[in-house]
Amino acid sequence: MNTDHRSLSTDHSGPHPALGLDHGDARIGIAATDDFGILAHPVETIDRARVEPIERIAQLVSQRRIQTLVVGLPLRMDGSEGESAEKVRAFAAKLQARLPGLPLVFVDETLTTSAAAGKLRAAGKKAKQQKGLIDQAAAVEILNSWMELSL
Repeated sequence: MNTDHRSLSTDHSGPHPALGLDHGDARIGIAATDDFGILAHPVETIDRARVEPIERIAQLVSQRRIQTLVVGLPLRMDGSEGESAEKVRAFAAKLQARLPGLPLVFVDETLTTSAAAGKLRAAGKKAKQQKGLIDQAAAVEILNSWMELSL
């Protein structure tokens, strides 16, 4: 009989739940893990023209008791960083200033949007239906990559 109850603990000193971010100029896709880091699920898409993203993310961190921020970093195919990565790092710096002490990690987000689009197509979502979901699905892919790396 297994008497190890650590996996059922309500102690949230570990990395989960984590919030995944797919940063874009117009929208930011948000996803979250469960408390145990088993599954990642879509949360919402922040429309940057309508909502101040740093404050909305801070609200989500508080509401969901987030322990780690996982930010997709857009690398070039050769692994180098360009202008898009600079924008993401600048945004992440603002997030860290707003949420000091909360661990923030970067994950290579190369091809996450195309992987997310493929999964949405496989689920029967047409390109027009994907617009509101693609950023969240990409954030799920970012979290899944991070969880695989953390094993």
